[in-house]
Amino acid sequence: MISNLLRRSRAALAITVATGALIAVGAPAEAASGPATSAASSFVMDGVTGNTLSSKYGDTKRQGASTTKIMTAYVVLTSSGLDLNKKVTVQQAYLDYVYVQGGSSAQLKLGATPTVRQLLYALMLPSGCDAAYALADTFGSGSTRSARVKDFIAKMNAKAKTLGMANTTYDTFDGISPTGANLTTARDLAKLTRAAMKGTTFKSLVKTTSYSSGGTSHLATWKNTNLLILPRPDGYAVPGAIGVKTGTGSVAGKCIVYSATRNGKTVIGVLLKDEERYADAMKIIDWAVGPATTSTLKRSATEPIPDVLD
Repeated sequence: MISNLLRRSRAALAITVATGALIAVGAPAEAASGPATSAASSFVMDGVTGNTLSSKYGDTKRQGASTTKIMTAYVVLTSSGLDLNKKVTVQQAYLDYVYVQGGSSAQLKLGATPTVRQLLYALMLPSGCDAAYALADTFGSGSTRSARVKDFIAKMNAKAKTLGMANTTYDTFDGISPTGANLTTARDLAKLTRAAMKGTTFKSLVKTTSYSSGGTSHLATWKNTNLLILPRPDGYAVPGAIGVKTGTGSVAGKCIVYSATRNGKTVIGVLLKDEERYADAMKIIDWAVGPATTSTLKRSATEPIPDVLD
């Protein structure tokens, strides 16, 4: 009888262990398949279906620096009755803000009258915080500048809620957080980008390598800060890359939101706090959509790429 009890106990234990093993195997891993990256958070999405391809702490809240400007542009571009040719007068407050905060600048000139379209290029290419301020002041509601900016940020948060960005909170129109509570996740940024990329104007903005306003607006020629899409003599352009936005901050570190279409596939990816953001993005693009048949990329993804400030 004792031997029978022992046999039953061992059998029960084996079942328990086997069940536990099955549960462990079946539990979703935090880091899904995909190339290893140095990012604190990474998320890769199928740009067409929205399906998750890879995630590494994709739902961990972090600061995203100037990737915030994706939402700034999205709020403007989805505004009711939008007139991209509407002119906006550049105020001293916008220029003072950049100086005081030490933010990236589109070098807007006091009294210049860029159109909303031009301000969007100034926002997304050189990552102009002055342009972000001008857009927030223009598209927010209220009798004072402070009230208008506050209303614009409220619109950003409302859009985030609508898009299901459950772990995102905005307290700024450009990524310079006054409270440190301007938080998002890699997954949420991918959701936002997928929604924004459905708009032809946004997609055109983020894939533009340089833009010159011309005319009498007294605006500079702006170059995109995203090295993935810039054709350069040393060949850093990545075939099929379509933007989207870089960001750099003392807390956020180096960040990038990127997209690429190649071999009939589209991918949207996010890397937060990643010192090797370009090399990692290139590895992920090749993994997700396949290597380019013809490539202008002369350096391997393991070699360092000169970075930019934003």
